[in-house]
Amino acid sequence: MGLKNNTLLKGIRINRVIQFLTYSDILLLSGWGLVSPIFAIFLTNKIKGGSAALAGLATTVYLVTKSFLQMPIARYIDSRKGEKDDFWLMGGGSVIISMTAFLYMFAKLPIHVYLIQIFYGIGSAMSYPAWMAIFTRHADKNQEGFQWSLYYTMTDLGSALSAGLGGFLATQIGYQNLFFIVGIISLAGTLFLSGVVQRLKTKG
Repeated sequence: MGLKNNTLLKGIRINRVIQFLTYSDILLLSGWGLVSPIFAIFLTNKIKGGSAALAGLATTVYLVTKSFLQMPIARYIDSRKGEKDDFWLMGGGSVIISMTAFLYMFAKLPIHVYLIQIFYGIGSAMSYPAWMAIFTRHADKNQEGFQWSLYYTMTDLGSALSAGLGGFLATQIGYQNLFFIVGIISLAGTLFLSGVVQRLKTKG
């Protein structure tokens, strides 16, 4: 595509598509990193009838939903020419993931948790295959390993910082406000995806 390279870090040059995808996930994963380590505590303390068993089943519901849907979605992506469909699935899935945080502000019963986790799984199944397809296609030649490593380093550091902050915020401002913050950060990450739309392939 002849993308113009831009400096991401001093001495490192990376194209804009990879930059925006990375920025997006730093925010998205860091946002969710605020609640992931304390999610089981939230379910136990704030959900009527909540327990460690509920936390385990909630994770199962999410993973099963995501696992059953992401392969058909990935096959659909691969069968289509161009990347516009990838973008809309990625963006739509990211919006659903962000909305999940807001839904948890109103969760009271285990059934609410299961339904939200199904919703979360649908969003993840839409977003992840499309995101990975776009990232893989646009990784700079002979820098693929480095760019994937840079992505994981930056997102892992963001998640590490937010993990330590999440428990503190939950005790200071409460879970409802914490989930609201997660939703806002996630939506901000979703907005970064708009930076790639003009640089995507329109033909196969």
